[in-house]
Formats: sequence, structure tokens, C-alpha cells
Amino acid sequence: MKAIGEYTISIIVPIQNEEDNISKLIERLKKVLDRKQEFEIIFVDDGSIDNTLEVLKQFHKSDSRIKYLSFSRNFGHQNALRAGMDFAEGDCVISLDGDLQHPPELIPEMIEKWQEGYEIVYTLRRDDVKISFIKRKTSQLFYTLMNRLSDIEIEQGSADFRLIDRSVLNVLSRFQENPIFYRGLIRWLGFRQYALAYIPEKRTWGETKYSFKRMLKFALTGITSFSIQPLHMSTILGSIIALVSFLYGIYAIFMKLFTTQTIPGWTSLLIVVSFIGGIQLLMIGILGEYLGKLFIESKRRPAYIIREKSIK
Repeated sequence: MKAIGEYTISIIVPIQNEEDNISKLIERLKKVLDRKQEFEIIFVDDGSIDNTLEVLKQFHKSDSRIKYLSFSRNFGHQNALRAGMDFAEGDCVISLDGDLQHPPELIPEMIEKWQEGYEIVYTLRRDDVKISFIKRKTSQLFYTLMNRLSDIEIEQGSADFRLIDRSVLNVLSRFQENPIFYRGLIRWLGFRQYALAYIPEKRTWGETKYSFKRMLKFALTGITSFSIQPLHMSTILGSIIALVSFLYGIYAIFMKLFTTQTIPGWTSLLIVVSFIGGIQLLMIGILGEYLGKLFIESKRRPAYIIREKSIK
């Protein structure tokens, strides 16, 4: 167990167009971080188009422990986390969002669990009754599909608000896959993990960066990163349809040769052709998702490009 003052904490905050939240977040972070602790706060500006970067520069001038990385464009939340981890120097790293929905007041408890020997302390979001029905149900659907279609089990409400030990961070640095899905990867790694529940705070300024389209893309990334179950399902479904089509063909030949009750019917033919065509397109789409990931990986492009930074 590490005693207070013997370790350094790195706080990683991916941020995009949150200029009015920065000062409030820094104030709350400084309150919960013990004065005897060495710490750094690394803001990763993920292609903001407002004054976020200028605000970060002002805070860095007044306090060198507040650092920033600024991307050349928007590279996504997961790559912002990756960049922060690449530059973090702490004995442990804590990541949280910059919209103040991840309460910094939970950090001391996360550190206590880390001191007890847990190498990963993650959080579980517990939505209150104020969350809309649609948002709550789509979130449940995401985790249900993720757990049924992938080879890992992610708990309902898992978030990117977590603490990881330096030993875990060293392992994570070896993963160069793109796109990366930390929520599943952290679970896949193993190590000693502990969960803390929290209720997300209401957004005080700005808009959510996760639209339905982004959430859908995020879900597809998670599923295709940790499972080939969709490929198995498409194989099974294709086999079933092929068998049914074969049996239907035998039936059609029998009716044509041995009965006089057959009449030309375009309705049934149209339905069958449309159904089979739709299934084929679905299976091609699933294959395309995996081939697309291989295509991106084969290029070996950097996961992010830094335009400006305060870290040497």
C-alpha cells in the first residue's frame, strides 16, 4: 500500500467545445486532490471549434500542473483517451469526461481502493428517474447486445470514468488497434478490478457529443472489436435460408410435375426474393464491417495528430 505523498496521479480529461466547464472542473478537481499528492491534469482538446484551447492555455500559464494536448481535428473520444495515456506520467491514471457529469468527488474513494491493491477501479452509472425513457432503453439495449454478441461481459452502466494502475497502463500501451474500444478492452485485460456506482450530474453547459449516430457507431465498434459472433450468425442464418429455399424448390417442382393447381403468382415470388435479398445485404454489411476494420488497420495511420501541446 502506498502512503500519501509517495505517488503521482494523472488526471486525463478528453474535452471538446467545453470552454465554460473547464474552470468549474479544475476547481472541483483541486478540491478533491490532497495537497500532499503530486498530480497533473491533462486536458485533451479533441478538435474544439470554440475557445476551449485558449482557456486551457491560460490555466497552464497560471499552474504548470494543468497541461493540454490539442488535436489537429476531431479524432474521437477513445483516441483522446489514448493520447492522454500516452503522455501521462503518474503512478495511476484517472480518466473522466469534461462535461461535469462524472463527479470528481468520487476520486478519493477510487484512490483508496487503488491503495488497497486494486489495479483497476471503474465506475457504473446509475441513471435516476430524470433520464428520458428512450435514452435509458437504448443504453440497456447497447449493453444487452454487447454482452450477447461479444466474448466479454460489460456491466450495465460502465463508463470511461476509471482509475488504472501504471502496470495496467504499460500493458495498454502495447495495444495499437484502431479503432480502439477501451470499455471492452479494460474488461478483457483482467487484473484486480473494483466497481463504484455513481449518479451522473446534470449537464450545466453545452450539448452532449454522443448523438444517436455516434452511439450506434460506438456500439458497432465494441461488438466487432471483441467478437466474431455476427459472422457466425450470418453463416447460420444463410444456411437456414439456403435449406428453406432448397425445400421450397423441391415443392415447386413437385407441384409443377404432378398437379395442375399451379398458377403464376408474382406476389409470393416477390416476397421471397425481397426477403432473401434483404438477408444477403445484411450479411454483406456484417462482412463489410469486419473488412473495413482490417482495411483501416492495414494502413497503420496514427490514431491521432497533435497540433499543439504543453507537455515536453
